[in-house]
Amino acid sequence: MKNNLLKAAAFGSVLAMTATASHAAGDQDKYQLSSHILDISTGKPAPNVNVKLMMQEKTGSWKLLNAQKTDNNGRIGNFLPNQDGVEHDGTYKLIFETTPYFRNQGLESFYPYVEVNFNIEGDNHYHVPITLSPYGYSTYRGS
Repeated sequence: MKNNLLKAAAFGSVLAMTATASHAAGDQDKYQLSSHILDISTGKPAPNVNVKLMMQEKTGSWKLLNAQKTDNNGRIGNFLPNQDGVEHDGTYKLIFETTPYFRNQGLESFYPYVEVNFNIEGDNHYHVPITLSPYGYSTYRGS
């Protein structure tokens, strides 16, 4: 059983990285930030997950910039529109509200939400995906 879970997790990670690389290129020019959730317990994307984007202000407090739901492919591709003269340098966080997602499947989960903090510098595209299961998660900077 443990071996099967490890194999599923490894397969899910490879799937996420492959899908991330092929999809992210579409809106990279229009938006500076995107995200993706892959449920590694099923090997499928996680649709209809509420995700909040927040930016840390100079005072240290957090400001809500955007709130969206993942699409049927577990993606949000349109955070932080690229606009001439607008810089997005700063510290951000994405908050993935995972409890409702697992409850809708009749599953308990350990983490009520997943919070990923990261920095944006310059005008490169940032893709911040997570792989998720009811009792764990992982994140990385995608491309």
